[in-house]
Amino acid sequence: DLTGLDVLHLQCHIGTDTLSLHRLGGRVTGLDFSPASLAEARRLAEQAGRALSAVATPTEAPGAMAGGRWHEGRWGLGPLAMRRWRLFIPVGATARKPLPLLVLLHGCAQDSAAFAATTHAAAVARAKGFAVLLPEQGQDANPQRCWNWFGSEARVGLETQTLMAIIDHVVQAYPRVGGPLFALGLSAGGAMALTLALRHPERFCAVGSHSGAAPASARTPLQAGQAMRGRRSPDADAIALRLAGRPLPPLLLIHGDLDPVVSFDNAEAAAGLWLELLPEGVPVKETAGELRRGSRRSVARRDWKRGRHLAVRLLRVHGMGHAWSGGAAGQAFSDPSGPDALRLAWQFFETVMEQAPPAPV
Repeated sequence: DLTGLDVLHLQCHIGTDTLSLHRLGGRVTGLDFSPASLAEARRLAEQAGRALSAVATPTEAPGAMAGGRWHEGRWGLGPLAMRRWRLFIPVGATARKPLPLLVLLHGCAQDSAAFAATTHAAAVARAKGFAVLLPEQGQDANPQRCWNWFGSEARVGLETQTLMAIIDHVVQAYPRVGGPLFALGLSAGGAMALTLALRHPERFCAVGSHSGAAPASARTPLQAGQAMRGRRSPDADAIALRLAGRPLPPLLLIHGDLDPVVSFDNAEAAAGLWLELLPEGVPVKETAGELRRGSRRSVARRDWKRGRHLAVRLLRVHGMGHAWSGGAAGQAFSDPSGPDALRLAWQFFETVMEQAPPAPV
């Protein structure tokens, strides 16, 4: 495992072994005396870059920046279930007054570096005063780097346990980020964030999904495709049995109404699931409104409240496809013309923190 290491490969020839070292996680530089060999090595590296990483927009690891620091490592449930993670901590955090921690889960064909760039994670975290943890799906667990939000009980259970193990490890290693816990993801990462909440509701202060499939709506690839097209719904009765009376954390949903990959119906299905699983006895009130910020895409907002407490917020971004709203230009699955999704999400999470005591990490 060369994750996080800088590797110098001498006499690299045409770079085939250099690429192998890169696959082990290292930042590898190859040197050779032959200009012809180096030219071929560069050609092979460029050709293999996307295939090796299964990342649509390969991106350099986030670098140093004023006002905070990036950390990285690997953790999981053992040698066969290890994942890389990146953590950004703004300056000023202490163990006595720990920062809130947002777990940010990338989508398919992304990794933590690409998703950090797409979402402007460090800049928003620094401005708003929270830490952000980006676990990274490995190709050994999913060739397209999708989080395994559907499948057998064993497969989905292993995925959630691995992510919770990473969270626990990071909080133990960095007590400064032991504040209220949140999860938010894009596409498969969004479905995974909601799956975490369905299995560990007591751990999260609130959760969110951006362009994600409705959770617990599929077990096979065929069913997952049907769910993504809006033709399957979660089994609320089975989920209620698993929850055994435990209340779900508040839910945020962000989705483009022209998404051709994951139908907007999934956002409505997820909202319906959360509302169906609310405890009885307190009436739910729905309100609606419209958001527009300058020339960015407009957003239709629907809120469901129990008393004064937000239970579900659904943001429908007009004219947007399968992309992170307000994301960085030049990144795959990113729409710079939308409102900044991470800032919208944190606004929701801050409201939840103000309305209720945080869940323990």
